Amino acid sequence: MSLSKAVVAVVGATGAVGREALAILEQMRHPVGGLRCFASARSAGSDLPYAGGTVKVSEISESAFAGVDVAVFCATSGVSKQFAPAAVKAGAWVVDNSSAFRMDPKVPLVVPEVNPRALEGVARPAIIANPNCSTIIFLVAVNPLKVRFGVQSAVVSTYQAVSGAGAAAMDELTAQVRAVLAGEKATCKVFAEQCAFNVFCHNSAVDVATGLNVEETKLILETRKIWNDNGVRITPTCIRVPVYRAHSESAAITLARPASESEVREAFVGAPGVRVIDDRAGNKFPTPLKAAGGDDVLVGRIRPDPAHPLDADGRSRYWCLWCCGDQLRKGAAQNAIQIAELVVA
Repeated sequence: MSLSKAVVAVVGATGAVGREALAILEQMRHPVGGLRCFASARSAGSDLPYAGGTVKVSEISESAFAGVDVAVFCATSGVSKQFAPAAVKAGAWVVDNSSAFRMDPKVPLVVPEVNPRALEGVARPAIIANPNCSTIIFLVAVNPLKVRFGVQSAVVSTYQAVSGAGAAAMDELTAQVRAVLAGEKATCKVFAEQCAFNVFCHNSAVDVATGLNVEETKLILETRKIWNDNGVRITPTCIRVPVYRAHSESAAITLARPASESEVREAFVGAPGVRVIDDRAGNKFPTPLKAAGGDDVLVGRIRPDPAHPLDADGRSRYWCLWCCGDQLRKGAAQNAIQIAELVVA
């Protein structure tokens, strides 16, 4: 069976990630007859635009998954924990965007460009976890270097768009910008800090003992699970920025083996899901606007770490890069649809 012939359910269809999943399915010309949309009781009965018409939203329930081949969950972890087991019981593949099952050792955590082999031997029905958005974008960008040279560690700083906090956060940024430009006080409801014209620590909770916020902890643990490498050292700093969609990340990487700049650049040639934009002379590199709405993770600013001079052969284990990826697409819905394509193939 291919995804085009499967009955696909989108749970949380009215949210930002759910709507993006529907847009991707529409681009794939997935038939309306093989599509079911679920949301909370508050949204049930509404119509969503799809393929030149509309699709009706039904209320999510434990009995809603009869006949579903694959259910893409685009809702909260609480919704996933409550209803994903029911979808599995009904015989469906579940691809879950939330954090509910990511660190469950029995659940594969998958980025198709990085570790598709994690799906080998997994039989339907089962739950497959979608990683966190910042993890996906980082790993798609850096995995070509791991494949070619090995990666021992990375210092990663993320500049995360408000789309990661959902449609309400995007609306809040719009309202705040309008208020500030009108000389009025910005109202904060989604974020504790003003987002417009400001940057701040990612809005997830901070562990008082470690100083890490939840987003940073996810980046560490999920990278280790996906790479199957508990020894890789990840030093993250996750920041929220006043950008609508597409996250940006700066990474300083320590390779296992030294490489020349030409070898580093060659590693990205033909790498799945990657597009290099690296024009030093023209000062043209990846930006969130260039990444927004696209399927690829954009990589640029490829350069040797100036803190570690090249050796006599022009090689180094220390390299820096900058990447941008659409949080709603590759960082969430697109990655989930790619997984769905693999499991129903």
